[in-house]
Amino acid sequence: MASSKVIEVFYDVVSPYSWLGFEVMCRYRNVWNIDLKLRPAFLGGVMKGAGNKPPGLVPNKFLYMSKDLDRLAQYCNVPLQPPSNPAEAMFEKGSLAAMRFVTAVQDRESGGDKQTENVSRELWRRIWSLDQDITQPDSLTEAAVKAGLSHKEIEEALALATTDGIKDKLKNATQEALEHGAFGFPMIVCHVDGKKEMFFGSDRFELMAHCIGEKWLGPQPDKVQANL
Repeated sequence: MASSKVIEVFYDVVSPYSWLGFEVMCRYRNVWNIDLKLRPAFLGGVMKGAGNKPPGLVPNKFLYMSKDLDRLAQYCNVPLQPPSNPAEAMFEKGSLAAMRFVTAVQDRESGGDKQTENVSRELWRRIWSLDQDITQPDSLTEAAVKAGLSHKEIEEALALATTDGIKDKLKNATQEALEHGAFGFPMIVCHVDGKKEMFFGSDRFELMAHCIGEKWLGPQPDKVQANL
């Protein structure tokens, strides 16, 4: 029987908290009775549309974020290491090209989001583990190769990413996130029996489980299940 619980994860690879939330939800794909939908969107557009300020513009918040990410990376078992110049990586270079590429990969993918998941993960790994670029075509190609895409698939996705259709698709996903009430990422929208619940951030999973009638087993459910 198909699940009546659809969970959408809106994310941007420039956001380290999105990486944490993304990995946890991917781990729960086969633990909870859910249909997981990956929704690549553009964080810059959400921040602007919601009138939100990046944490880098609030010094104390930025200092807290660094420590918070270190703790969460260990807790969630995600190899997250801040880039040498976080402000440049997040706010100056940005992620528009990367998210158009992810959107293009998803657009040409059929039968699920496996390539989208793998490419997104490799882009996060580049910026938030290896301190590498995610803005240039060569960088996107390297990430896609590691994600298992063929050279033909990568060429097609790179070409598609520059089209108006993909640009509009990313804009529409970003606008949809705003209409759901987004002011940052990750934003997770749970649709259960015709009702909608929105959760922001990577630390609301226990509450989310309660709201959708599932059991929270921590950020690494496979380890818990193995010990049962």
